Amino acid sequence: MHNAILALRQRELALSTKPFAARGGKVKRCQRCLLPVPDCMCAHTPAPMADAAFLFLMAKGECYKPSNTGRLIADVVKTNFAFTWQRLEPQQALLDLLNDARYAPIIIFPHEYAEPARCIHNLDSVPDSRTPLFIMLDGTWREARRMFRKSEYLQHLPVLGVRPVAQSDYLLREAAHDYQLCTAEVGVEVLKLAGDTASADALTRYFKVFRRSYLKGKPHLTDKNEQAENGLM
Repeated sequence: MHNAILALRQRELALSTKPFAARGGKVKRCQRCLLPVPDCMCAHTPAPMADAAFLFLMAKGECYKPSNTGRLIADVVKTNFAFTWQRLEPQQALLDLLNDARYAPIIIFPHEYAEPARCIHNLDSVPDSRTPLFIMLDGTWREARRMFRKSEYLQHLPVLGVRPVAQSDYLLREAAHDYQLCTAEVGVEVLKLAGDTASADALTRYFKVFRRSYLKGKPHLTDKNEQAENGLM
């Protein structure tokens, strides 16, 4: 499967010893886009186009969540990988990927949480012979910070910070700070830094379709969505 997050979800479900149950678990969903069947957005799925590679380290259970937007990035980029985060016993396939000479692993995370020596502001240091491998720590903000601090196998990698120019339009989860973006919005900014404006624009359009489709089933968020789309938020 091209989308590594959806493939991870299938693997996790296959290994589960009991049925997956969560809020909204009784809703009949499309198994591709994870939205309610009447709001399926699969017809809008773009063809993969971005050449940069993305690696998603996902908090336990994150791959199940219909609100997760990392999978939107995985639909847009040609090369993507996903693993459930393990603090002490990371999968060998993950370690092999981080040491693969074809890639230049870079963690995407705010610079204020990293040692200055690890912080980079652009991709000038990436050799032309290597493909940037952007590592997204995918989960709640608390989970992402824990992954960043507690993953010994990531501590030697450079950190690329993303500074948004506008407040997040996500609306589907509460952010701890106004400047925080959802995973797909971060992906847009990363693709811009990589010089791939076409893929960034494609992901932006795809994210807007997702947000609109998702919010159809969330009446309590409809007013916020309309305000955001009218530029009032």
